[in-house]
Amino acid sequence: MLYSKLSDQDLVHFLKKGDSDAFTVLYDRYKELMYVYACKIVKDFDIAEDLVQDVFISIWEKRETLAFDSLVSSYLYSAVRYRFFDLVDMQKVRTDYAKSLQLFLDKGEFSIDNYMAEKELTQAIEREIAYLPAKMREIFILSRKANLKNAEIAGHLGISEKTVKNQVSLALRELRKKLGLLISLFL
Repeated sequence: MLYSKLSDQDLVHFLKKGDSDAFTVLYDRYKELMYVYACKIVKDFDIAEDLVQDVFISIWEKRETLAFDSLVSSYLYSAVRYRFFDLVDMQKVRTDYAKSLQLFLDKGEFSIDNYMAEKELTQAIEREIAYLPAKMREIFILSRKANLKNAEIAGHLGISEKTVKNQVSLALRELRKKLGLLISLFL
């Protein structure tokens, strides 16, 4: 079957049945449009790319229950916009948390309970990092602990910057799944 000739509605029909080829055609058909749209919203190429990837990952993961009540393009534009709103909300939570933490530290109130909670969180993060696949773990550690830039990691490991970026993104997604909101506050 030549999927590229199918309409969006036909591709959605096959997608809902788990057809990865239909998903790939939809992705190829709309990824650039969604990327340009996301760039206009966030003004950051990397974040825009992440937003679009998140939307398509979500579509694949929820393919059986998705309801496309309108055109696929309308659905995708809305999905990218809502991901952006989620990002803004998350950044506000982080900013509020950072302000609250700074106020707490400025007051000089640091108890043993807080120290223990931080230590336990650190151990939980380290444990989950250890469970990552070897290459992903190595790239993640170079990125987050050694504070190397993607280009430096790519040069050091002899891989592409895109691979580094994807591996770090996948590692963060995996850690967020395992550790929930706490990890997003610290990473």
